[in-house]
Amino acid sequence: MSTAGQVIRCKAAVAWEAGKPLSIEEVEVAPPQKHEVRIKILFTALCHTDVYYWECKGYTPLFPRILGHEASGIVESVGEGVNDLKPGDHVLPIFTGECKECRHCLSEESNNMCELLRINCDRGVMLADGKTRFSINGKPIYHFVGTSTFSQYTVVHVGQVAKISPTAPLDKVCPISCGICTGFGATVNVAKPKKGQTVAVFGLGAVGLAAAEGARVCGASRIIAVDVNPRRFEEAKRFGITEFVNPKDYDKPVQEVIVEMTGGGVDRSVECTGSVQAMISAFECVHDVI
Repeated sequence: MSTAGQVIRCKAAVAWEAGKPLSIEEVEVAPPQKHEVRIKILFTALCHTDVYYWECKGYTPLFPRILGHEASGIVESVGEGVNDLKPGDHVLPIFTGECKECRHCLSEESNNMCELLRINCDRGVMLADGKTRFSINGKPIYHFVGTSTFSQYTVVHVGQVAKISPTAPLDKVCPISCGICTGFGATVNVAKPKKGQTVAVFGLGAVGLAAAEGARVCGASRIIAVDVNPRRFEEAKRFGITEFVNPKDYDKPVQEVIVEMTGGGVDRSVECTGSVQAMISAFECVHDVI
């Protein structure tokens, strides 16, 4: 029986307070409004960004809310004005959306900075009417970066939905909407290493591995990984890593190690940890700034 146009009751992990354990609650999910899509979430991953905002570090507290932004699912219903998606489509919710009309969306240089749908961690409501689509006994539950995937159903703006092939394994593609596109995109679209150049990648988490894959696709001849966890090195070879450096193995700054290894520094460097010290090291190991 179709649920289109109806309120859906489902389970969701709700963050009631900063740093306090999430609780599984039965929430009501309202139908999608104009330019909105309601998605049945089948798989969701946990990103450190979710933890960061759950712990309430560096931003204005907004609770209760449903976190989560790396997920995959199937369109359950669509709101008015949604023409390119239909129930049954396999999709990824995207936290950095595109309205496809503003100057940034129409630019080749800044199309990830949409004036309408750029990432906003402080907004907990939908754009159509300034209200939430989640509630518990009439109490509003706020959204997170327009996705809120720690719920069996969620409502997102159509500009924050990417349709994918129905043959793609939904249990494996959920990180594509965050970690993979971040690392791969940073390398291919920003760093843009040329064929035969040398690239350093700091951090071998999901973002770092994707950055390495981007360097491999671009034709980099040497891809040097920097990470303090040696257990990550073997797996990283599958993503194009050719050499490994563990800063703990040296008594001097890792950037000096890389400069010596490469005879003056790398051509491109991609920092994927968020560490200020790693950012400095990544900057200083590039030969043009030595």
